[in-house]
Amino acid sequence: MSTPTFVLGTFSTAGCRPFPGLVVDDTVIALHAFKLLSSDGAMVVAQCATLLELLDRWQQSFPTLQEAASLLKTNAQTFKSVARPFSELTVHAPLPEPRTIYCSGANYKKHVVDLIVAHQELPETRDMSPEQKRAWGMKLMDERAATGTPFIFVKPQSTVVGPFDPIVVPRDARKPDWELELAVVIGRRARRVSRADALDYVAGYTVVNDVTVREKVFRRKSDSPELGMDFTISKGAPSFLPMGPFLAPAAFVADPQQLQLKLILNGQVMQNESTSDMIFTVPHLIEYLSANVELRPGDVICTGSPAGNGMHYGRFIEDGDLLEGSIESSSFKFGTQKNRCRREADDFR
Repeated sequence: MSTPTFVLGTFSTAGCRPFPGLVVDDTVIALHAFKLLSSDGAMVVAQCATLLELLDRWQQSFPTLQEAASLLKTNAQTFKSVARPFSELTVHAPLPEPRTIYCSGANYKKHVVDLIVAHQELPETRDMSPEQKRAWGMKLMDERAATGTPFIFVKPQSTVVGPFDPIVVPRDARKPDWELELAVVIGRRARRVSRADALDYVAGYTVVNDVTVREKVFRRKSDSPELGMDFTISKGAPSFLPMGPFLAPAAFVADPQQLQLKLILNGQVMQNESTSDMIFTVPHLIEYLSANVELRPGDVICTGSPAGNGMHYGRFIEDGDLLEGSIESSSFKFGTQKNRCRREADDFR
């Protein structure tokens, strides 16, 4: 019998301290309950107080996770006293405090072309028609894919919130926008990793929404515009990276370039695109990053957002909006995050 698929998450109940757990179907087992198993590996997993600690031991712990998932399917009595229905628990970001959050900007062809058409700040396209902008943009993306390199920036850890927490829009934001993305979670130290071996360093994947204040992306004309884009300011507000609900192990994802991302705004589909539209693939991003920095377990790589952002529609996040983001393959679902949006209160500190 093959090992059942499972996901991992961070949960809490009745105001208690959050704990990491394994999820099979709709049942959650806290990792500390693995002490009910007799193996040495189970004791290692049981001592992990967070998923970050588990990622530090990912390679040696994954077989134990598989063992527990199989027992939960075939001999549920093993965990009967400690199993809890998913619906009874509070769900947090799977990695509430990840290590470094790397982001790949402008990494989907159709999305970048949409932004080129919508933006007025680009001097190269200022006198072009929308059709000319689109043709110019597609040519630029083809050249970038063939000869260019990824554009990487870092997002503050303080942006991370849970998959069902509110997105708080700063009171001065005029064009807050959604950007649903596939996030890669690293499970091994990686330095100068080849593209061919890159996926061996991935522990799993999760869903994120890289919320962005569009009018703050480019520096104002009156304030050193030659310095270019400012992604820390435009993407760094608290709650601007909803994450989860789950960490999906890489073992269950056959090809990260064959996943479907879907974002729904108040019941209307806004983004619905395949990761095959990425300019730089997941292995390419890992190769490029690890050639310049050392990746560590618990690092997160946000791989870019596909077409269908608010900038394309001219419709941005408003108070009371509900954003629902999901990622899935033909055989595996990562779960759906649902975030209600609200404006920052005047007395927010």
